[in-house]
Amino acid sequence: MKLKQLSLFLENKPGTLSAPCRILAEAGINLLTLTVADTLQFGILRIVVRDWEKAKKILEDHGCVVKVSDVVAIEVDDRPGGMMRILDVLEKYRINVEYMYAFTSKQEDKGVLVFRFDDADGAIRAMQSNNISVVDSVALFKRMDA
Repeated sequence: MKLKQLSLFLENKPGTLSAPCRILAEAGINLLTLTVADTLQFGILRIVVRDWEKAKKILEDHGCVVKVSDVVAIEVDDRPGGMMRILDVLEKYRINVEYMYAFTSKQEDKGVLVFRFDDADGAIRAMQSNNISVVDSVALFKRMDA
């Protein structure tokens, strides 16, 4: 139920974001979701793709430093308070959110949030025991094909 996310460190200067995106595009690899965060010295590009191993190798072959992390995709009701249901469970089970970002989806009544937790397995168990849908990679990729 965990997904693999690739993280790349980028210099904070014009054009550095386009380089890995271009490399993946030219290799025919679609970015399913991404986020960019920044610090004073560098940025961090985080991406989820179907074939993360292929993407990692291609990026590394082009000189990129790539870190692989486990993230969890969780379905959220697209309505006021939908996010609170998830946050309440995480608080109850004392699971820390390191960061999160939204996943674009083609379904109208549900959104998907991608989380990096301090305890991914515990977060998955907590969500499942509270009837909150954790989206596996097959279901996530099917959403993109819909």
